[in-house]
Amino acid sequence: MATNPYFSHRVRSEQHLYEDITIESLKMYGTDVYYLPRDIVNKDRIFGADVVSRFNSSHIIEMYIENVDGFDGEGDLFSKFGIEIRDQATFIVARRRWNQTVGYDDNEVTSERPLEGDLIYLPLSNSMFQIMHVEHEQPFYQLSNLPMYKMRCELYEPNDDDFDTGIPVIDGMESKGYTVDLTLTPNPLRPFIVGETVTQTFANGNTLSGEVAAYDGDTNIVRLAHVGSPSGNYHEFIPGEIIGSFSSYERTIISTDETFNQATAQNDDFQQESADFLDFSESNPFGEPENN
Repeated sequence: MATNPYFSHRVRSEQHLYEDITIESLKMYGTDVYYLPRDIVNKDRIFGADVVSRFNSSHIIEMYIENVDGFDGEGDLFSKFGIEIRDQATFIVARRRWNQTVGYDDNEVTSERPLEGDLIYLPLSNSMFQIMHVEHEQPFYQLSNLPMYKMRCELYEPNDDDFDTGIPVIDGMESKGYTVDLTLTPNPLRPFIVGETVTQTFANGNTLSGEVAAYDGDTNIVRLAHVGSPSGNYHEFIPGEIIGSFSSYERTIISTDETFNQATAQNDDFQQESADFLDFSESNPFGEPENN
């Protein structure tokens, strides 16, 4: 038996009205966030993961935070490895608004919906969240359409991702992961510029480079992110040798300091406490580094 032919749940004008009300509600009760699409750099075809991703654009858009009493998740978890912050949040965005601000303005976005792995920066709490799951069928076909996306997110853990959005507070995420601090000889004529690449060349022709994440002209300390060698072998910067870039004068390294700058990281504490019974003089205990 067919449904009543005198009633229809697919009236286009009613669907648009419902969607307009949804957008208006999100603008009234939501908050402005920055949506960062993930750019895959080098996908691992075996494990289906991208070790290093790039975020080179950001889009400000209104979203509603479903967590009215605070973030979900396990919160601050105390374990034998230190403190882990496992905050979770659920963001709601209108489908039409996402298409207008992200899908339309960014020609690198090929998906028709938010994707798992993209990031959302919440200025309200100065925190970054990573999308873990996108629910696109809730509410379930009211008026036979789907006006919104519901994104379940977890607090982003900084790694070696590349941020080039032009927003300092977001691009500063690069310095919250693994970095190398180099103390250099002074040269006030030409300071290092944030974003440029500095390189050290070894005697055998191999190179080690990193992107300048911060530079302090008073202390002559440059902080490098995305440190690596094109050869794929393990290297570390050598004090007493020269580093330089295309736009800066060459400088001599006085000392080096490798750190993991995540807010809850306790690697320095572990190293100090375990220095009495562990030998940290070996720079690469898990492999055989190539001779410099």
